Order: sequence, then structure tokens, then C-alpha cells
Amino acid sequence: MPAPYRSIACCISADPASGHVVAEAVSLRDASHGDLHLVTVVGPAHTTLAGPFSYYSDPPGVLEDRAAEWLAEWVQRTPGAAPVVLDGYPPRAVCRWASANGVDLIVAAAHRGFVERTLLGGFAAYVAYHAPCPVLLVRPPAVPEVAEAG
Repeated sequence: MPAPYRSIACCISADPASGHVVAEAVSLRDASHGDLHLVTVVGPAHTTLAGPFSYYSDPPGVLEDRAAEWLAEWVQRTPGAAPVVLDGYPPRAVCRWASANGVDLIVAAAHRGFVERTLLGGFAAYVAYHAPCPVLLVRPPAVPEVAEAG
């Protein structure tokens, strides 16, 4: 019998792995009869410096609005899920939100290679070490190797 997770946070982003993460979280939620929160994080706005001036790629609030619209589409396809849009450094924002909201399990993707983790940081690693609850890291399905024509 699976653990009775009363509250599951499913971390998703605009990445193909998100579909696999949501599927795993939904199956755990269905087995546990708990709440499912689809969580996405809007990082800091990108700025461009030109001489003494700074320009944001998008005005404040626009990124959050786009994220909310994007997440609403996921919620429509995931009955019973609640949307959560956070801002800030993504792994820290998720851990703080999970702690403040009594989350029992965080489900996230684990799929970046060494170079990406080095350059962009490891979301999954940070969450695994700092989360206030258990963390399930979902790997995307393996891509079958294609035999070389010889």
C-alpha cells in the first residue's frame, strides 16, 4: 500500500519531462486520495544592460501572468489539481512553499546532464537536500538506442 500522501507538490516547467512527472504525481494522488498541487516557479526577470540603463525582458508581472496562464492549461488537463505559481530562485521557492503549506511529498524531474547542472544549477539536487519532506525524482523514459547501419 502506498504511503498516504495528504498533499503532493508536483514541480513542472516548460519541459517535455513535465508530462512524466505529472503522470507519476497523479497516480500517487489517486492512490493516496490527497491533494495535488501543480507548482511552477517564475525566476528573476532577465535584464539587459546598455550603458547606464537596464532593460527587463518583460515588464514586472508579465512573466507571472504568462506562467499562470500556462499552468491553468495543465490544471485543465489534470482534474482535481490546484495551480501554484511561485517566484524567486526555483528550488528554494519550492522548498519554502512546501514547508509553509505542509506538503508531504514533492515530485520533480531529474534529467539534466552534467554540463547543464554545472551551468544552470541542479534543481533536483537542491530540492532533494533541502526539502522539508520526501522527494520523488522522476527520470524521463529512456530513448531506445538506434542500431548503426553497417
